[in-house]
Amino acid sequence: MRVAGFGIHAGAAARFRFDGQSFEGREGEPLAAALLANDIRLVGRSFKYHRPRGILTAGSEEPNALVTTGDGAGATPNVRATVQEVWDGLEARSQNAWPSLRADVMAVNDLAWRFLGAGFYYKTFMWPRAFWERVYEPIIRRAAGLGGLSGAHNPDRYERAFAYCDLLVIGAGPAGLMAALTAGRSGARVILADEDARMGGRCLSERFEICAGPAHVWASGVLDELASLPNVTLMPRTTVTGVYDQGTYGALERVGLHRAADPRLPLECFWRIVAKRAVLCAGAIERPVAFKDNDRPGVMTASAVRGYLNRWGVAAGQSVTLFANNDDAHRTARDMVAAGIKVAGVIDSRDTAPDSRDYPVYRQGRVVGTRGRLGLTSISIAHAGGVRDIRTDCLAMSGGWNPSVHLTCHLGARPVWDPETQAFLPADGAVPGLAVAGAARGVFSTAGCLADGVAQAASALEALGLAAPKIDLPDTEDDPYRLAALWQVPGKGRAWLDFQNDVTVKDVVQAAAENFRSVEHMKRYTTQGMATDQGKNSNVAALAVLADATGRGIAETGTTTFRPPFSPVSIAALGAGAQGKGFAPQRFTTSHAASVERGAPMIEAGLWYRPSYFPRAGEATWREACDREVGMVRGAVGVCDVSTLGKIDIKGPDAGAFLDFVYANTFSKLKPGRVRYGLMLREDGHVMDDGTTACLGEGHYLMTTTTAAAGLVMRHLDYVAQVLRPEMDVQIASVTEHWAQFAVAGPKSRELLDSLLDAPVDPEAFPFMACGPVSVTGVSGRLFRISFSGEHAYEVAVPARYGAALWRLLVAQAEVLGGGAYGMEALNVLRIEKGLLTHAELHGRTTAFDMGLGGMLSKKKDFVGRAAAGRAGLLEDSRQQLVGLRPVEAGAPLPAGAHLFEKTAPAVRGNSHGYVTSTAHSPTLGTTLALGFLASGRARHGETIRLVDHMRGVETLCEVTGPVAFDPEGGRARG
Repeated sequence: MRVAGFGIHAGAAARFRFDGQSFEGREGEPLAAALLANDIRLVGRSFKYHRPRGILTAGSEEPNALVTTGDGAGATPNVRATVQEVWDGLEARSQNAWPSLRADVMAVNDLAWRFLGAGFYYKTFMWPRAFWERVYEPIIRRAAGLGGLSGAHNPDRYERAFAYCDLLVIGAGPAGLMAALTAGRSGARVILADEDARMGGRCLSERFEICAGPAHVWASGVLDELASLPNVTLMPRTTVTGVYDQGTYGALERVGLHRAADPRLPLECFWRIVAKRAVLCAGAIERPVAFKDNDRPGVMTASAVRGYLNRWGVAAGQSVTLFANNDDAHRTARDMVAAGIKVAGVIDSRDTAPDSRDYPVYRQGRVVGTRGRLGLTSISIAHAGGVRDIRTDCLAMSGGWNPSVHLTCHLGARPVWDPETQAFLPADGAVPGLAVAGAARGVFSTAGCLADGVAQAASALEALGLAAPKIDLPDTEDDPYRLAALWQVPGKGRAWLDFQNDVTVKDVVQAAAENFRSVEHMKRYTTQGMATDQGKNSNVAALAVLADATGRGIAETGTTTFRPPFSPVSIAALGAGAQGKGFAPQRFTTSHAASVERGAPMIEAGLWYRPSYFPRAGEATWREACDREVGMVRGAVGVCDVSTLGKIDIKGPDAGAFLDFVYANTFSKLKPGRVRYGLMLREDGHVMDDGTTACLGEGHYLMTTTTAAAGLVMRHLDYVAQVLRPEMDVQIASVTEHWAQFAVAGPKSRELLDSLLDAPVDPEAFPFMACGPVSVTGVSGRLFRISFSGEHAYEVAVPARYGAALWRLLVAQAEVLGGGAYGMEALNVLRIEKGLLTHAELHGRTTAFDMGLGGMLSKKKDFVGRAAAGRAGLLEDSRQQLVGLRPVEAGAPLPAGAHLFEKTAPAVRGNSHGYVTSTAHSPTLGTTLALGFLASGRARHGETIRLVDHMRGVETLCEVTGPVAFDPEGGRARG
């Protein structure tokens, strides 16, 4: 119900629907507050037992009040009602219940709870074995999950953005506001991010005063000043979800989730914030106490009950009772009394609980039971004076506070147990450049938080070389934090730790009894902390129970691992900008638009999209286009975009020696202006990649890799430089996307280039495997005399911003000369005719010996993989070796993936002598060609073998040849 005269929120009336029923709320208030205002306490069902669940908290740590908002393709499941703001027209429905929330058929699970304890799924579904796929798995899959996706394409917009600052302040409570104010007045670039719609933290939900006035008024004044500073950015509705290396933070901003759909606005924006320094002021989370049936709707945390009243003017019940082990909960009782709400009593576990004339205080008290299936009606307590029942519809519990240390653990640090606060505190230096202030590091008084925010901001400013301004600390409460540890109330029945996953004290004790004594093992065995709240409410209490069950201390027991994200992040926000494009990113060359304009079908090559072929009028099939393009290259000139090849810039005094170590052949003697083909091995002696490396100048090289292995090779080079050869002075940078590069191949390739270069190519000064700078219509570029087609060819590179223009010029000039653009299909035919390799052959299971490249392995130097490559087993003549294949019947198919057998041997696995890796029809030679690996292949040239492809139903005889079918002498490429 709403309480007149309470609450600082004054939103307009708004109609919303919950489970099909219409209610009135206030714009901007959380759905949880609106439901409580309408006396709706039952909001969902738990995961395993489908027990009735109500609102537990008032923040993002909420485990129970999960709803689905929207409908159809726009439905969003597992939205926390404590975070979702009300707007006129909001549609929400409960989850995990059928046919209705009040009458859920699956609640029958609760009757069988004795058979569904910790680890039951490991024990129950083992027999009979045949039942797993047909019975158990389908049932489990149908029952798993809470909310469900619609299965339809998501029509909503999401964005991603980047931000940079000197100081990132995470959390806008008292400590965060003072930290931001201190840094803002210093002139530093500041970002203040807070997950709430309105900044101020507990200043908005408490009745204490700051500077002799309401705390929320003080907070508003600070925010007004911060908003007026040009160097400060305020980011409300923004949750910092993860901490990453080198001062990078992930943050999720709710942009359009608090209003009716607006096509101009995204729903969410995922930010990547890079900060030189950061201060974490994330506050603390109140922890529940485990006692019998503590999960009924109407059982809430004390701070949530207080917050709904003071901020939203909503009473969580008509008769409120409190159960606590600390002084903080008594503030809730006093606020209830001030609002005219009946306080049926405060059950305090301590014998030193403060007195009150406004409500009874039960010292040494325990709640030992509750009643009310769909909503709390009464509780049973035991205290110093005996036992009794209390009629109440709201029980506010408080077991103390857990500092929000999660972000400090994202880089692997563990928090430290503090006996005084009975909580885990962040470890010193847990995250480089991140300081912690306020309640997040165990400072719980308001005065202490204000002072700590100033101090931590001043330290961060000092590290940045900035002077911190003098800040006068406001006058406010400085009450000490007093509590007596209480994790559970012993007794019969189920006492709940994890409300969402239905994990009880007995489950944790059972895990320990079955020797799952590690907190990480216990977590997985019981599923405690594996829900959407990531154990924010249950972790510390659960490990305290585990510590007691195993006879260890809490510090010795430790915590589970906190990982990003701090709170759930929609995949659509993480992948913003890639809607409908699949999981993998898409990379486009500078010629992409021009290729699409010409009708070229685009195919994936690695993560890049490249044209398959360029159709022309009158061509009915792709083969016709491919054959024409091959003929253009062999007879005139063709142009192909090869920008996708990996390009790695290598510089430094030791660059040549470094290349000698990563390549099997020698590069340190390569002269400037020359290019060399190189072979790179893995440490196990198998081939990783091949490519060319050009010497651009003294100590300066440009390595090219295959498209598919660009990232792999870059990672390998970094590993070698940092781990295997850290003493070498060498710098490595990927420049793949810096340069647009085009192959110009064919007898007329030099003629084409001369029409565009500011100085013609001198064949004497620019022989095969040469490189050098050129000027292309006034643009500085690079020219390489290399060939992947077997023809007289070049590759010309210009800065990427000129790529699209140069592509159009090259193709236009090629067409004048009787040629044109060629795509991946023709490129594949050309390279198979010449026996050149791609990752079809360099697939990770082949060696230099297998491909006939053993002569490239230097005997004069060390290199990665040298020792392993020399193992006897990798040099046996019986190994499968690279060969060429031609059908005995010209034109017969030789499909890739087919296996090779003796002519009369049965086509079974044990008889396979090899396999086909690449295949193509060669219009140049008028037959089908293939490359493959055949046992003792180099000794079997001229032999006839049988090719069998069971999947395609192909069987044919083929001749074994050398890999190079066209121009084996190489005169066309070198001429």
